[in-house]
Amino acid sequence: MTQEKLIAGIELGGTKCVALLATGPNDVRDRVTVPTTDPAATLAALEAALDRWSFDAIGVASFGPVGLDRARADYGSITATTKPGWTGTDLIRRLEARYGKSIGFQTDVGGAALAEGRWGGAQGMSAHAYITIGTGVGVGLVTGGVPVMGWAHGEAGHMRLPRAPGDSYAGWCRFHGDCLEGLISGPALAERFGVPGDQLPDDGPEWDLFVHDLAGMLHNLVVTAAPERIAIGGGVVAARDYLFPKLRTRLVESLGGYGALAEWAEGIEARLGAPGLGTMAGPLGAIAVGLEA
Repeated sequence: MTQEKLIAGIELGGTKCVALLATGPNDVRDRVTVPTTDPAATLAALEAALDRWSFDAIGVASFGPVGLDRARADYGSITATTKPGWTGTDLIRRLEARYGKSIGFQTDVGGAALAEGRWGGAQGMSAHAYITIGTGVGVGLVTGGVPVMGWAHGEAGHMRLPRAPGDSYAGWCRFHGDCLEGLISGPALAERFGVPGDQLPDDGPEWDLFVHDLAGMLHNLVVTAAPERIAIGGGVVAARDYLFPKLRTRLVESLGGYGALAEWAEGIEARLGAPGLGTMAGPLGAIAVGLEA
């Protein structure tokens, strides 16, 4: 019997980071959570956890953009991120020098999508997506078991979309203003409505704007890639299951019964929802990335 590999997973998020020691969801040995502050303090706290552990490989799933092409000089680094102080942070070379282990590297959403395919709600599917909505908005798209990658990884969270009538909010994103991340991320909601998202009333009209904007991106994702399932996680939507029926209804209306997507929409209840792994999709994404290494 082959012994399962023990992975030290690092999920770097815009608000918090998680270090996880595990072989998979049914065998988590340890977990450490640290706040995301400046790179020096955050990485030192994560390394303090890894220094206590014995493991076979490391998986890093990070907020981005990140350099994933080994042929480019920015491989292993966080590139032009909206997170202050993190642009140019070299993650992988630092960890390689410290631990001398094989290291897998992927976006946080790419990792979560891999975890959903390996253990979660997308098992057995050839094409599926994971969306996170928190400090930023990211989309991980997997096809044939591999995260989609071209010249760089995609940034569908920065998609521009038709605005709701009467909505004149300029947007939070410092690169694009009113892209999707600039409209519905946690910081955008706080700036847009004057209070953090977790303080907005469940039945407030603010969520109608949120659904309008997110459904526009979902429409574009479906007509572009037709994923078999789309999971939506992250702090903004956690514990807000009431948003999914609204998103499903608007998405079906938007698709308009077009072609094969009419049959796709008939299964909307199963196709669009929360991650099968729940809030563990992100941390387990780092474990999945380490197993790929």
